[in-house]
Amino acid sequence: MPSQCRHLAGAAANTTVPDNRDSRQPLVSVIIPHWNGKPHLQTCLTSLQRQTLLQHEVILVDNGSTDGSQDFVRDRFRQIILLELGRNLGFTGACNAGYRVARGEFVVLLNNDTEADPRWLEAVVDSFRRNASAGIIASKLLLFDRRDHFHAAGDFYRVDGIPGNRGVWQLDVGQYDVEEEVFGACGAAAAYRRQMLDEIGFLDDTFYFSCEDVDLAWRAQLSGWKVIYAPQAVVYHKLKATGGSLTGSYFDGRNFLYLIWKNYPSSLLRCYWRQLLKAQWCISHDALVSWRGNAARARLRGQLAGICGIGRMLSRRRRVQADRRVSDAYLMQRLTAVDVSSWHG
Repeated sequence: MPSQCRHLAGAAANTTVPDNRDSRQPLVSVIIPHWNGKPHLQTCLTSLQRQTLLQHEVILVDNGSTDGSQDFVRDRFRQIILLELGRNLGFTGACNAGYRVARGEFVVLLNNDTEADPRWLEAVVDSFRRNASAGIIASKLLLFDRRDHFHAAGDFYRVDGIPGNRGVWQLDVGQYDVEEEVFGACGAAAAYRRQMLDEIGFLDDTFYFSCEDVDLAWRAQLSGWKVIYAPQAVVYHKLKATGGSLTGSYFDGRNFLYLIWKNYPSSLLRCYWRQLLKAQWCISHDALVSWRGNAARARLRGQLAGICGIGRMLSRRRRVQADRRVSDAYLMQRLTAVDVSSWHG
């Protein structure tokens, strides 16, 4: 280990931080989950070095990479806190490990295949300061290679149980330039108020990969915390640069159902169970039509796992619903209606 690094007492094994780490409490902790993404690190970490908000720490959590990422960070970015988990604990496992050593008033998740605008963290903190009831800030995510097109302007959640990114693939012509309430924040660049996390918890490891950010947004909404989209907080994302389509298809199939079992209130289930069933049937129908595709079969396996996993989510559901503080009317203002013309199958 280089002489400028030391072990962080009480943290995860193989955690190194710079000797000159600021002893003052950082305002923001940026957590970057990482696995074999060394080619992305130069751009991502350099953009964080250029942030106008200086009171931040960066925690890179390595899920047992075998591509030399660890030595690269120690050699090139000695101010970064490096957590080496030694094995792949998934997106949620890595983020939760980072959260356990994060010290900031605000905790930010950032994908390793991103480039943050220099004023990104400054804009995030400014939005938190101006919105005292905001527990989550959603960034303006633009495509890395087409910077006039959206990845996400915050997230939506439809009454039929389908989550998604607002504005995905759209040309940016100013349609999302207003700060406003949204349902959730895409975990590729999402910021959380620690006060909220102390109340409702951080990421649920059960989700492992996919929809963990939607689950956290559900818990925030049910507890009365607001989610604000901040258009001045800009991040560029190499969409799907990391993570395989088979992995994503399986966990999307499973976790769409996990979200319903855990978070969807019973009172709304009684109103919208037909829409929920129809949406799941449409997913299954599309996968069956594309049966020869590996991703389609993975999606079906995920749905089956989601059905079989209803029992393991019930105890979590009881806790979440017991902490609910808002009415159905409040939630319906934040859920997106279903365009039935899109249904088929």
